[in-house]
Amino acid sequence: MATRLKIKTTEGDIIIRLYDETPKHRDNFLKLAKEGCFDGTLFHRVIKDFMIQGGDPDSKNAPKGKMLGTGGPDYTIPAEFVYPQYFHKRGALSAARTGDEVNPEKESSGSQFYIVWGKTFKPAELKQMEHQMTMQQEQQVFNQLTREHHEKIMNLRRNRDRVGLQELQDKLIEQTKITCKQQGKPSFTEEQIEVYTNVGGTPFLDNQYTVFGEVEEGLDIVERIQNCDTDRNDRPTEDVKIETVALL
Repeated sequence: MATRLKIKTTEGDIIIRLYDETPKHRDNFLKLAKEGCFDGTLFHRVIKDFMIQGGDPDSKNAPKGKMLGTGGPDYTIPAEFVYPQYFHKRGALSAARTGDEVNPEKESSGSQFYIVWGKTFKPAELKQMEHQMTMQQEQQVFNQLTREHHEKIMNLRRNRDRVGLQELQDKLIEQTKITCKQQGKPSFTEEQIEVYTNVGGTPFLDNQYTVFGEVEEGLDIVERIQNCDTDRNDRPTEDVKIETVALL
């Protein structure tokens, strides 16, 4: 039985379906909706040809010009990547989060979410992205290995053991190559290429943020919102309010 909800906004209704394959995000979103946590909040961050973001409790009755985007409950949700089955196509419902430097596990915000609009891409652009994703994968694996060997690295530095440091670095680089080979080279599926070249989305967010649902009806409303005028902080100049979020 699909979990469907209606997001009633001042611009019109958006019907979303939550994925059962991301149960932590599904259950959390349902809980917040039932508690009325989204009611009266704003789509506080809107970027044309990219996405619309909401779910910040601090945005309720927020005066004009107030900086928004840091509010939420005092918990995060573990990442639930169901990739490449679910990806950042137009209409994808995804969880916002803080950046990798403070959040290497890519845990999701407790309440903030965004709906993808995006744009279409040429096949050559997607190929270039695959190359960037490969480099990103190598960097992430290497950083993780470095964290695991942190104490040993610090000891070698304290002892000014350059030879030891170089040997360890070579070992970690070799381990990175082996791990990346085991993980497989990042590449887009045929379905992703089809969608990203013909329908649109934000492929560069794939496998970085949890996609936990999608818009079933009301993409025209998402389009209208992402087209609205915004200030320099990407907040709509005229508030776009979420009136209610209710189970269908």
